[in-house]
Amino acid sequence: MRRNHPKRRQNTDVATRPDRQETQRFSRREEEGGPVWLWGTHAVMAALANPNRRVHTLLATENAAQKLPAGAISPQIVTAKEIDQRLPPGAVHQGIALRADPLEEAVLDDVIAAGATRIAVLDQVSDPHNLGAIFRSAAAFGFTGLVLQTRNAPPITGIVAKSAAGAIETVTEIRAVNIARALEELGEAGFHTVGLAGESTRPLDQAVKGASKVAIVLGAEGSGLRPAVAKACAELARIPIAAEMESLNVSNAAAIAFYEASRGS
Repeated sequence: MRRNHPKRRQNTDVATRPDRQETQRFSRREEEGGPVWLWGTHAVMAALANPNRRVHTLLATENAAQKLPAGAISPQIVTAKEIDQRLPPGAVHQGIALRADPLEEAVLDDVIAAGATRIAVLDQVSDPHNLGAIFRSAAAFGFTGLVLQTRNAPPITGIVAKSAAGAIETVTEIRAVNIARALEELGEAGFHTVGLAGESTRPLDQAVKGASKVAIVLGAEGSGLRPAVAKACAELARIPIAAEMESLNVSNAAAIAFYEASRGS
């Protein structure tokens, strides 16, 4: 049963970094819609292990190349500075990077049919570092799909992949034109859809307790869930935090919520 809720702000916020706008521009300009650069040991190793990832180029320093698994494609041996020149400013690549095709986006119906029992839904979460961290937490707590809006959500770029530490290769990316409609589909498939909202009086652990299938819904940094998305949730819940703290970063809230869902289901 769905309930009508007044407009609510979510108990999440985000602290911005000085270089964030610059790296986001790089991601949109260089990577959206075409091959992407992935960097960092975890992101690259996970991509190489994924049979669905088509790799075009692998760059590595001499030291990093020694860590490659047997059977990996032969890398181009380069200097760290040469890798720097291929990546956005400040990218921490650990001496290894690859250029590959993006993974194919999945259809929600297919993920449900494949037997998923835990799915995350993000309503206009736009920060790529937070998105990557959410992918990482999803993988850690058994969430196999992550629903993003087709618009108003970042592409899965190297910045996201680095923060995800390889999780973009194991958690399926699902794009939806209408998040509220996606929640309706999840509800029809037996998922208990729980949205995080700071003003809710329902503790999250109670909301997810006993649910055999659960979808955790998180809103944009600062503004939280949009009214139509909040209304589409089966219920809203909150993460109890100290009274002197107003909110949590959305990626931190996601990690706590995914953990609670993994315990409660």
